[in-house]
Amino acid sequence: MKNIILLGAPGTGKGTQAEMIAGRYGIPQISTGDIFRSHISSGTELGLAVKSYIDAGRLVPDELTDSLIGDRLSRDDCAAGFILDGYPRTIPQANALDRFLSEGGRRINLVASIYVPDETVVTRLSGRRGCRGCGKTYHLTDNPPAAEGICDRCGGALSQRDDDREETIRNRLSVYYAQTAPLIELYKAAGVFAEIVGQELVEDTTAEMVKTLIKTFGE
Repeated sequence: MKNIILLGAPGTGKGTQAEMIAGRYGIPQISTGDIFRSHISSGTELGLAVKSYIDAGRLVPDELTDSLIGDRLSRDDCAAGFILDGYPRTIPQANALDRFLSEGGRRINLVASIYVPDETVVTRLSGRRGCRGCGKTYHLTDNPPAAEGICDRCGGALSQRDDDREETIRNRLSVYYAQTAPLIELYKAAGVFAEIVGQELVEDTTAEMVKTLIKTFGE
């Protein structure tokens, strides 16, 4: 069984690495962000509540997040393992996760934390733009559109997500260090923690992640 948590500040590339791990082991990638966005796009009552927290760069209350994650981990596709991307974010969430897994005789096998300097995170996230029409994403410096503000694919207008604005990003980083970083010591004490230094090239970060996976689970 491969039950994995990915930690790291916003913009460190957790989603990309989670996708790689999911493909490598055939286990589901579970992102609180994806779950939240699904509710937001559907206009559910929970989605509206979640959006108000996300737009302000604040954490969604634990009780809302715990119930969503518990439901997701109960599904059959998690029987052989899972990758949690964006959860737990607080010590109480970690404790809730441990209680839930223990009830089913499961535990976390690896907590991999990706480190990227704060200013790199700000540059990465504040430069992102998305098409309102087809959803294609761009970056002002790394992957700009051919025409400023216009989607290459459909000609739709590009926009910046509220949580990608610099002031919100810096607030999200502050929240991360205050509430999520303490998880590092918790999982170090449990003997399941590993740090991966995020590299400039995604494939280099992936190579470091694979080394950690092999060390933990074998080839």
